[in-house]
Amino acid sequence: MILELDYIKGFIRMATDGFNKGWHERNGGNLSYRMKPEEVEESRIYFDSIGKWVNIDADVPSLAGEYFIVTGSGKYFHNIESNPIESIGIIQIDDSGRRYRIVWGLNNGGIPTSELPTHLLNHAIKKRVTNNMHRVIYHAHTTNIIALTFIIPLKDEVFTRQLWEMATECPVVFPEGVGVVPWMVPGGSAIGIETSKLMEKYNVVIWAHHGTFCSGVSFDLAFGLMDTVEKSGEILVKVLSMSNTKLQTITEENLHDLANAFKVDLNVNAFEI
Repeated sequence: MILELDYIKGFIRMATDGFNKGWHERNGGNLSYRMKPEEVEESRIYFDSIGKWVNIDADVPSLAGEYFIVTGSGKYFHNIESNPIESIGIIQIDDSGRRYRIVWGLNNGGIPTSELPTHLLNHAIKKRVTNNMHRVIYHAHTTNIIALTFIIPLKDEVFTRQLWEMATECPVVFPEGVGVVPWMVPGGSAIGIETSKLMEKYNVVIWAHHGTFCSGVSFDLAFGLMDTVEKSGEILVKVLSMSNTKLQTITEENLHDLANAFKVDLNVNAFEI
């Protein structure tokens, strides 16, 4: 049974964990996973609902022929564990990289997330810049990060430095920092293109007043990255609610010491604010 396969179970668990964090009200957020060739072959016997080809509204030739597990448009993360066959599905990209078709799941008329163009554009970038390693793209409505986009300048280096200073693990977990996209209408290719530009150098992109996108090699790493960034945001919200002035913080020298100890390269732009 396809639902017993490890990567399907991992996908469902990650979605459920995100819901339990409070990041997926109603039908908020979406998740996609680029399947490995051996996973596609293992799943192929279950591909029993081949759909018609549909335009993607994005051009992703580097993903031609690839398969993805995706959440459905209008579907609730709350229901993924109890009703996966209607809430998620597997899609195949055609040979041109301009169309997709459903090959499993999303029963009863379901379609992939409306932010599929953003997911696929970002998968294409991360496939290239990580030498085919990254396979997970995750979008969540992270409460504290959203709140901070109303009061912190929407600049990559400013958000990065603020989040780095909130917990010692932060510059180690995301040494490249975070990117920020000013508010845009979600869905479609425009916001996907802007996000993918930032995904060239970041694994975390914040959508102002909307949420966060993360990329990772695995479900655990992508979820852990989202969780770390949001927890840093929660600490910052609490600090700012107590005082506008920090009496002490992780200093620039401390950050460099961390980088040396953990052998990571920190984004130098965050030291120029």
